[in-house]
Amino acid sequence: MTERRFDRFLVRSGASLEGSRYTAWLAVTPLAGGFPVYYAICENRSFREQDKAEAAAAKALADLAGLEEDGTPAFPDDYTGFDDAPDEAG
Repeated sequence: MTERRFDRFLVRSGASLEGSRYTAWLAVTPLAGGFPVYYAICENRSFREQDKAEAAAAKALADLAGLEEDGTPAFPDDYTGFDDAPDEAG
């Protein structure tokens, strides 16, 4: 699990087992107190191994551009979470 601190929030990354697959997530917790809000990350990906799901969540946390006013994660435009380059041929 990795974490980043923002002005008003602490964001942690992690993975949870759901059935036979792992889901990568970010948990955003207000620093002033309150409950975390969980956001599924890389929902279009399937993880059979916990370490791969955790690595994807940590990468998403590192790539995070910031947070909206309410703590919702904000990513750069055209961010997919995948390392492969977009198709420029067409």
